[in-house]
Amino acid sequence: MATESPATRRVQVAEHPRLLKLKEMFNSKFGSIPKFYVRAPGRVNIIGEHIDYCGYSVLPMAVEQDVLIAVEPVKTYALQLANTNPLYPDFSTSANNIQIDKTKPLWHNYFLCGLKGIQEHFGLSNLTGMNCLVDGNIPPSSGLSSSSALVCCAGLVTLTVLGRNLSKVELAEICAKSERYIGTEGGGMDQSISFLAEEGTAKLIEFSPLRATDVKLPSGAVFVIANSCVEMNKAATSHFNIRVMECRLAAKLLAKYKSLQWDKVLRLEEVQAKLGISLEEMLLVTEDALHPEPYNPEEICRCLGISLEELRTQILSPNTQDVLIFKLYQRAKHVYSEAARVLQFKKICEEAPENMVQLLGELMNQSHMSCRDMYECSCPELDQLVDICRKFGAQGSRLTGAGWGGCTVSIVPADKLPSFLANVHKAYYQRSDGSLAPEKQSLFATKPGGGALVFLEA
Repeated sequence: MATESPATRRVQVAEHPRLLKLKEMFNSKFGSIPKFYVRAPGRVNIIGEHIDYCGYSVLPMAVEQDVLIAVEPVKTYALQLANTNPLYPDFSTSANNIQIDKTKPLWHNYFLCGLKGIQEHFGLSNLTGMNCLVDGNIPPSSGLSSSSALVCCAGLVTLTVLGRNLSKVELAEICAKSERYIGTEGGGMDQSISFLAEEGTAKLIEFSPLRATDVKLPSGAVFVIANSCVEMNKAATSHFNIRVMECRLAAKLLAKYKSLQWDKVLRLEEVQAKLGISLEEMLLVTEDALHPEPYNPEEICRCLGISLEELRTQILSPNTQDVLIFKLYQRAKHVYSEAARVLQFKKICEEAPENMVQLLGELMNQSHMSCRDMYECSCPELDQLVDICRKFGAQGSRLTGAGWGGCTVSIVPADKLPSFLANVHKAYYQRSDGSLAPEKQSLFATKPGGGALVFLEA
């Protein structure tokens, strides 16, 4: 499956209201008809937060919300991008001269990341131009990967325009790498699930090499997504990249402590692999090797025997060079314990004990505590929303996505779903101060959706 290319489906556009509306808007915008359409879904990460870039497996599923792009290749080199949402202005450039501005994570830059990734993979200097109209229904900056879905969608658009073939795994790897043009040092989960998702199943996504395994979720429970309405754009802030660097530094200090070749180590998983020990044993090594008090750059340099200049230029990313404190112990503790929770979650799904929903819920609750206290990627609104979800019947609830805002995901027994939705809506969204804009409010049950596709009009 992973070695296949994304599927191409012939559809009657008139029978799909969203495609039909997009076709009509495209025609009024560009005065022509789209040649094809591409969709790429968002995702919800059920468990395994902030560990993909450390080399560890994660457990997401695709959601039904997606990015949909109508496309018409043109004979010139002009790339014209438009969005059905008036908040996102039109953009045009030459397909031969793609410039991505890291200082401004504007919507069109995510499209350019996907396009540039495919262009560079095939070593092409000249790309054909195209007219594209983008329509997305994933809430932006909500932790459901709206930006990665746009990168993946643009990658598949470009591949289709070129008439080339790549497997889903190759596409996922190219798009994960190319999203870094925007300045985020992500790990690859979002792009992988966007391409490798299948309806009806969550996936355990493993890295190096990239592969996906089905995880059958419990039939008696539903996963519910709730948006805290606090937006967090990880390309616009440094929180995310600081965490990536803290994990990198923790890996180097742990490797040095264990007399490994620390300068070659980038990820916490590599330390475990080189030592050949369990995640539980890695937690003990972390206790011995690192102290809970924050590290400053000078202490890190002393531990590694390097100069401040070497730390800044050879280890830290450009936007983390001025950071003065690094919480290495806390970040490593989160990563190793969260990686273990992912494996326990998968094992419980496979063994399906009677109290499966309760056990999975406990793991999700532990994950949120670790994200809040050890990784410090929660916020007061997320913590409040998680508490409300648990109060009204969720067996487990946690932040999902990068955090600092965005959404929670909760596991809810199916028979409690109607009362759960009504009560959470009342307690969180219908606050007396009326501070939450109605258009940002989203609370919905979700089931595992399919991956990226190309649609041709039948």
